[in-house]
Amino acid sequence: RPILDALCPASDTSAQGRGSQPRPLVPAAMGLLIAILQLCGWLLALPMHILNVLGLWKPLSKRLFPHLMYRISKKYGPRLHAYKKELFGPILEFAGPSGDLRLLEIGTGSGTNFQFYPRGSKVTCSDYNIHFQQYLIQSQAENDHLQYEPNVVAPAEDLSVVDSASVDVVVCTYVLCSVNSVEAVLKEVLRVLRPGGAFFFIEHVSADLSTWNYLMQQICEPTWHCLFDGCHLNREIWKDLERANFSEVKLQHIWAPVHPAVCVLRPHICGYAVK
Repeated sequence: RPILDALCPASDTSAQGRGSQPRPLVPAAMGLLIAILQLCGWLLALPMHILNVLGLWKPLSKRLFPHLMYRISKKYGPRLHAYKKELFGPILEFAGPSGDLRLLEIGTGSGTNFQFYPRGSKVTCSDYNIHFQQYLIQSQAENDHLQYEPNVVAPAEDLSVVDSASVDVVVCTYVLCSVNSVEAVLKEVLRVLRPGGAFFFIEHVSADLSTWNYLMQQICEPTWHCLFDGCHLNREIWKDLERANFSEVKLQHIWAPVHPAVCVLRPHICGYAVK
């Protein structure tokens, strides 16, 4: 069976299908635990919150975050290699009539997805954080099987420098968790895609309600959001995709093989949506 089907399909809610996923909690007890433990987490991270109030944390975070993500991608990227290889398998099906693939990646970061793109693809990279550029340029040099358009520094909600209906594929991995408006990003995706083009995505998302993992996400959310450059642990991104005006959405919920220390990131969605 395909990897994405075999590892924890969301539609299987039996004990066997859920594998090692956590058992339900009593909602009332969850609410009390969240309130107490969120406060404990906030106090433990008090220096960071003080810097944030003073307006000093965000500029520092913007500089540190790319370095952190580059190191994480090098260490843990191989854990997701099989998922990405299968996800991007059908990407050439969306090439234009000439056979060329015009691809826009939103939130490219350090370019960890380049290895999965077909040879000769014309790739436009966009990211709002200019401090990723040193890692991005290095990755572009290492992946010379692609043709790179000029890099774009812009928020995902405003890609006005990219022409409407100008790309065959848009890719977005681990970005929708931290944007200001998922709805606005998806509107931009639909604008830049040509008719029949596709949006490929992998995102960590909210766990099932009333589970231990959901509890941990709620506890960590305030401090995590501040610490990791606006990342949200509890977004139900699949609902935004279903509400957007795509003609078709192929989406799976998976239980990603992340390190136990970051179990809050295990619930994922991946797939693609067609304009």
